[in-house]
Amino acid sequence: MNTTLMMKTAAIIAGLLVFTHNVSSQSMSTPAKRAILIDATTNSILFEKDADTPFPPASMSKLMTVYMAFDSIKNGELQLDDEVVVSDEAWRNWNNRGSTMFLRARDTVTVADLLRGIIVLSGNDACVVLAEHMAGSHDVFVEWMNAKAIEIDMKGSHFENANGWPADGHVMTARDLANLSYRLVTEFPDLYPMFGETEFLYKDFRSNRFNRNPLLGRFAGADGLKTGHTEESGYGLAASAERDGRRLVLVVGGLNSVNERMRESQRLMQFGFRNFSHYPLFGAGDTVDIAEVWLGDKATVNMVLGEDLALTMSRRQRAEMKVSVTYTNPIAAPIKKGQEIGTLTIELPNRSAITSPLLAGSDVTEVGGFGKITAALEHLLFGTAGRETAPQ
Repeated sequence: MNTTLMMKTAAIIAGLLVFTHNVSSQSMSTPAKRAILIDATTNSILFEKDADTPFPPASMSKLMTVYMAFDSIKNGELQLDDEVVVSDEAWRNWNNRGSTMFLRARDTVTVADLLRGIIVLSGNDACVVLAEHMAGSHDVFVEWMNAKAIEIDMKGSHFENANGWPADGHVMTARDLANLSYRLVTEFPDLYPMFGETEFLYKDFRSNRFNRNPLLGRFAGADGLKTGHTEESGYGLAASAERDGRRLVLVVGGLNSVNERMRESQRLMQFGFRNFSHYPLFGAGDTVDIAEVWLGDKATVNMVLGEDLALTMSRRQRAEMKVSVTYTNPIAAPIKKGQEIGTLTIELPNRSAITSPLLAGSDVTEVGGFGKITAALEHLLFGTAGRETAPQ
């Protein structure tokens, strides 16, 4: 049977879109040495700069320690009210060494307080004490961190300690940090709100009680996550904010000061919310197109999507969007409902093409005997692909 490749144009979804004037919102730069901005709702990258080069993440790597703890709590292996005794070794090694929770040797502290000591106060000591409690030793916990990094596809990350203290080989990428941040938001909805807490007071140590995240309380919708700074890596931030059902995740690094970190993180977040919007295009099961059928008991079959399809786009991208459907015309029966029979392709400026499989919306039975002859004659004479119902 001779077949041709059929392509249909963007007219199939024109009725779903309201086109507005073009806006040149794609040009963007940043003084940050590395950055990535993601619309987590649709997993769309809105901006990136050197996002895959490993760098010393400083305290932003504490997010991995928190992830390990949250995961253990979710699995029932760890409880927020578990009591932990601060070891003499942890106190000796980390007493007043960098950011601290001011733990003292043989203090008894809950897991919940240790987590707040990490998230809000950025305590290096809290990370090590929690690591020892969970794994029996800090070194074993670090092995666990590296194994988990491989498991969750953080390909550019390697850990030498639980708190981000500078060490040879202790690196992450901006993309890995964004991935980790998104996982913390989505996998632990009951625990993630800790990241939005602006203050934590441990045993009245008032000299270190405020969250250093420059977006909290200053940028509408901001609710996490973690700052970082060393002389080598500069000032960085892993952040997230949600507005009107849209969540953005931002990672920046290599900035020159606290003030520049605050200004740049706010500017990039605002860029994402202001210049891009979330557009639902199709729902799961929606008919995208209708294909002709060859030698079937039905003349056509609906081509449907198996899952919701939504995109984050700028106004310019939306105006210039091109949509096409490709499939072999006609599609030969028999056809099973859910069988992949075509491809939906969406092309946007400055972005790789997005493809999604199109599935058969129903079963189509192959006709036999005299029905095949009749269907073939009809196709030759009239261009139809078969009968609506099987011949008697």
